[in-house]
Amino acid sequence: MSQSVERALRIMPLLARGPAALGEVAAELGVHKSTALRLLRTLHAHGFVYRQPDGRYRLGAQLFALAAEAVESLDVRTVAHPHLVELNRLTGHTVHLALHQDDEVVYIDKVESRYPVRMYSRIGRPVPLTVAAVAKLLLADLPEDERRSLAERIEYPRYTARSTPDAQAFLRELDLVREQGWATDLGGHEESVNCLGAPVHGPDGRVAAALSVSATSVVVTAEGLLELLPVVLSTADAISREYCGSVRKDDTP
Repeated sequence: MSQSVERALRIMPLLARGPAALGEVAAELGVHKSTALRLLRTLHAHGFVYRQPDGRYRLGAQLFALAAEAVESLDVRTVAHPHLVELNRLTGHTVHLALHQDDEVVYIDKVESRYPVRMYSRIGRPVPLTVAAVAKLLLADLPEDERRSLAERIEYPRYTARSTPDAQAFLRELDLVREQGWATDLGGHEESVNCLGAPVHGPDGRVAAALSVSATSVVVTAEGLLELLPVVLSTADAISREYCGSVRKDDTP
């Protein structure tokens, strides 16, 4: 790794915590002030840091502009699709990706099961808010007042005997989903269909999308589907890391 690039990058987290003087930057990097000053001047020339009237440095407008542009250009479906295909290959079951839009949760991608018995679902179709695993994941991430307001204004159809009956039960379910970090629909929408879902997180740490693996009980039992939780969570984590542009040490080329 380029030593200068590495040092310049280490300046960013320091300044993200607040303005810092030249001496603080030099101390953080473990270099002489002259070396730190050269780095800061280069970053300043490109708009990545700004020198305040008091002589301290803070993050510059160019950094925020690039971040905003990058977030706007992100397409979670494009990032997620290869991972959904791989999850389908590993499990054989139907895989969905969904987003929350206004008061609806909508499928934006789907990879069909390789088994003869398949689910009826299609891209662009809203999912049942009160029972679908992807809906629970997306709605559980809402601030508490928004969750409660939504829960109190939506209806609770009794699709099956396992459907969520009312707002209080729904809010308890969302609390559980927030706590455990995954969700299920075990016969809540259709008696013979079970679903297991996990959240995809965006750059801001919020749940940006939700993926799920679904299968009929003819193909796999609910217990058998739950055994896939580690691979479902791993897939969601991989999508989140790629979507956010973050890497682990073992991902570094």
